[in-house]
Amino acid sequence: MQIFKTLVTGAALSVALATSSIAAGVELNASSTGLALQGYDPVAYFTQGEPTKGDYRISSIYNDATYRFANEEHKAAFEADPEAYLPQYGGYCAFGAAMGFKFDGDPEYWKIVDGELFLNLSQDIQVRWEEDVPGFIERADTNWTDIADKAPEALQ
Repeated sequence: MQIFKTLVTGAALSVALATSSIAAGVELNASSTGLALQGYDPVAYFTQGEPTKGDYRISSIYNDATYRFANEEHKAAFEADPEAYLPQYGGYCAFGAAMGFKFDGDPEYWKIVDGELFLNLSQDIQVRWEEDVPGFIERADTNWTDIADKAPEALQ
């Protein structure tokens, strides 16, 4: 069973790197089309307390990335103050950033800490990250100054 978990984790990291490497910008984890947060509504984490898919008809572009929203109110809130809703580390995995890497942040594994949105790669990584949230945030903040402008594959 442990070998299977290791293989699955390794495969997930490979997919994460491939996805991240085609991001619209190095500092931002977005798809090759520029879609941020895999189409999830960034405002919903704060207002609804859960990941919510956005509607492709209700979208906004910020820093060359497209964000989708569940409703017009969320879009208006985002457009009034986008920085308040953006995930930290450009939407890359918070635990990965703490380790000095850029892995794909999964919108289903998230936490709001001190009014900031953090994403992680997977449930297992989220559990590990939650063992020392302040410590991992401190490390990620420090690392981010060095890795923000680097492509994910350059950090391997």
